[in-house]
Amino acid sequence: MAAALTPQQLSETHRPTLDQALDAISTRAYWSPHPEHPKAYGEGGAPGSLGAAEGRAAFDALLGSRFDLGQPGTDGWVGGEVSPYGPELGVEYPHADPDVLLPAMKAGMGAWRAVGPEARALVCLEILSRISARTHELAHAVMHTSGQAFMMALQAGGPHAQDRGLEAVAYAYREQVRTPETADWSKPQGKRDPLKLHKSFTASGRGVALVIGCNTFPTWNGYPGLFASLATGNPVLVKPHPRAVLPLALTVSIAREVLGETGFDPNLVALAAERPGEGVAKALALRPEIRIIDYTGSTSFGDWLEENARQAQVYTEKAGVNTIVVDSTDDYRGMLANIAFSLSLYSGQMCTTPQNLLIPRDGIATDDGAKSYDDVVADIAAAVTGLLGDDARASALLGALVNPEVRARVETAGELGEVALPSRTVANAEFPDAVVRTPVIVKLDGAKTDDDAAPYLSECFGPVSFAVAVESTSAALDLLRRTIREKGAMTVGAYTTSPEVERAIEDVCLDESAQLSLNLTGGVYVNQTAAFSDFHGSGGNPAANAALCDAAFVANRFRVVEVRRQA
Repeated sequence: MAAALTPQQLSETHRPTLDQALDAISTRAYWSPHPEHPKAYGEGGAPGSLGAAEGRAAFDALLGSRFDLGQPGTDGWVGGEVSPYGPELGVEYPHADPDVLLPAMKAGMGAWRAVGPEARALVCLEILSRISARTHELAHAVMHTSGQAFMMALQAGGPHAQDRGLEAVAYAYREQVRTPETADWSKPQGKRDPLKLHKSFTASGRGVALVIGCNTFPTWNGYPGLFASLATGNPVLVKPHPRAVLPLALTVSIAREVLGETGFDPNLVALAAERPGEGVAKALALRPEIRIIDYTGSTSFGDWLEENARQAQVYTEKAGVNTIVVDSTDDYRGMLANIAFSLSLYSGQMCTTPQNLLIPRDGIATDDGAKSYDDVVADIAAAVTGLLGDDARASALLGALVNPEVRARVETAGELGEVALPSRTVANAEFPDAVVRTPVIVKLDGAKTDDDAAPYLSECFGPVSFAVAVESTSAALDLLRRTIREKGAMTVGAYTTSPEVERAIEDVCLDESAQLSLNLTGGVYVNQTAAFSDFHGSGGNPAANAALCDAAFVANRFRVVEVRRQA
């Protein structure tokens, strides 16, 4: 048993980080306390952290094991994860009886509420610090459950996810301390004595929060809701995607360890792994104890949660149709390279990957001369081909397809239109069983916008993009507006040299609440966002009803309860 951590130790260690995070969300400047480089961990790196070899050994030691969390209500063991790279993980997790586990989780809520926002935030920062120290171990867990390539799993599944968790803690703390803890109230009564009351105000969590994890980004998408709810005084039950349990099981284990060492009930954080086909998320979502739900995944289940889990505050990130409008550019080669990378990263299996490329039928003006629609499409295809021509480099960018459904979409994309860039199979030398495919680009006619069945009017998740020929930039903006309004979008990109067109695109995105990136030609891509500065989603269109992260994401996870006493 590790030595207990005192409030003073937590404050000395983590209060400066919390203050920096609070400053960062106010200035929106670049900041991160979590290093991206693999060599920042282990010997010569962050103290107490696992280096590359240690992290791999720790991951290997988990394979084929029983992951015992010591949580109440365990009535069996479940597993079955298979890496998108081929190997079976063989890890077994506790299966929980919610009738036992949920009451146990609620039992620690009073003490967790009583310590106040600062203490909760500092405990959360200690959890994040220990997660950070095991970044290499978690990177392998993310890689072998999501199919992300190792470097992406390390960065997106490690420091970037930790940043998003810390960002949620900062917002949660700031919203809770807007109201003072106490106030003395005095109302003059003329010649009579004033009326006097002493008032206390306590941020009180709503109840048990349920985090429903996703397959592709288990930590990046899971940490904001987990830490926002925990920091606002709520127990958190983590229900991972059945194909991506290990990264969140490790997270739960670390959180339980820290809670115990800081004098709180470890059952404030617990895991809900499920049997094959059990569908435990739907059953849990309707239980009266569940008062907050965070979900990332399909639109159909997200809509179901919003419509049926009426007892809970529901935060969803669902599907959308992300779009790039190509009007003109003064850096044609830079534009091509940027789009090619955006289409290729993690095989397009990001909720922010652009799908529709809207290109005027008569072509565009560039610094390399006028380019026809066919020229632009062919040049984007050539840029993708050049980027992914070497199998080793391609594997490092593409990772592996996360499930058979994505593979089927790639293989049938040619039925939707004229293929401008066929997908090819990439051999992964280290993992020969990995399913790796390069992106496919399909040419479509944007004049058929009255056809609700047009492929570009629905999300086609994975490395499939549509080069849509439109009559004009104005027509592109009309299609963009319709797409965001009806289907939603997590990201919008645009290329133009015209101030008038730029303003028109901005107006569409402001009207329809979509996050916009303009004229990206360097090392920043439309499908990447930076914690503390960029908002992921807006909460204002059908793709998501919340943004990561803003005040609205945290403020309704708690209520302020007032107690008045006669002074």
